[in-house]
Amino acid sequence: MTAQIQSNEGSQTGFKTGIVISIDAMGGDRGPQAVVAGMAVSASKNPDIRFVVHGDAPTLKRLIAKRRQLASICQIVHAEKIVSMDEKPSHAMRHGQGTSMWSAIDSVRNGAATVAVSCGNTGALMAVSMIRLRKAPGVSRPAIAILWPSASAHGFNVMLDVGADVKADPEDLLRYALMGSSYARNGLNLTRPRVGILNVGTEEHKGRTGLKEAHDLVAAAAPLNEFEFIGFVEGGDIPSDHVDVIVTDGFTGNVALKTAEGTASFVRRLLEQAFKHTPLSRIGALFALTSLRRLSKRIDPRRVNGGVFLGLNGTVIKSHGDADATGVAAAIRLAFQLAQIGFSKKLAARVASGLQGREDGSSTSFKE
Repeated sequence: MTAQIQSNEGSQTGFKTGIVISIDAMGGDRGPQAVVAGMAVSASKNPDIRFVVHGDAPTLKRLIAKRRQLASICQIVHAEKIVSMDEKPSHAMRHGQGTSMWSAIDSVRNGAATVAVSCGNTGALMAVSMIRLRKAPGVSRPAIAILWPSASAHGFNVMLDVGADVKADPEDLLRYALMGSSYARNGLNLTRPRVGILNVGTEEHKGRTGLKEAHDLVAAAAPLNEFEFIGFVEGGDIPSDHVDVIVTDGFTGNVALKTAEGTASFVRRLLEQAFKHTPLSRIGALFALTSLRRLSKRIDPRRVNGGVFLGLNGTVIKSHGDADATGVAAAIRLAFQLAQIGFSKKLAARVASGLQGREDGSSTSFKE
């Protein structure tokens, strides 16, 4: 069976079984080759996955035909245009119709797929997602949440926002706490996530006025929404086992994320240089090879690739723009896991119930 092709006007797939993931195949720095390679990796590990793939149909048909495991589980939706990596979000909102990104989001909006994945321009993807999916009730600013490698027993912490919006007022930070705890509860299987607000110190008197107001709002919401609020946390706590969800504004979160990625790459290069420095160090590297591989895998950002757009009427995963097959496969794996548990509906219910509980003073809480 060969991949089906339809125009970008279609909204439904012909799949009878499996979970359908919508893929923007043309976004990102490495082009559709890397995206299709990542899809193949995912398909080889998960027989229940299906794809609606958006982009240039002749190119995608040729690439998919080379991957036997993809031929029967892909539907290609032809899209003439591409959102470039340097395109302004406002331009994508006004002129994005007909692009692979717009088409991929529309598959979620129309119910043809459960989650959309794109390696494309972050600002444009958020803008298109907001205009096509709309913000969920009670959300003024959506957020991007990521999984951050940590010393915790479950291996990761959740951090948001890492770049959806540089601003966040106290009410936004409260919503981030509700959404982040829901993500940790469903994505990391934590019954009672520990939530902290990123600040310049852990003392309650430190930080901007807005952070102090957010502190009080989140503290009041915690008992009703089944998470533990541990107060302010510092940058050093982000990868620690002291907290499960770190809440911050998009400017601060994005700077922290890019700094961590750069530091991890720098440490990896230093280790490589150190073990190649002398013949003796090369011999030492052979003895330490297993441990080095384990460390490299643990800090490899490709294996935790995928920021989740929270606060929309649908789930969108933003893969790193430079993601290779391993990175794309990681983003697709995350998309599949969230689709399996019906995360979008659970998140919307969590935010709605959390805000309602605060507004009416009720002690009733929603439990996913």
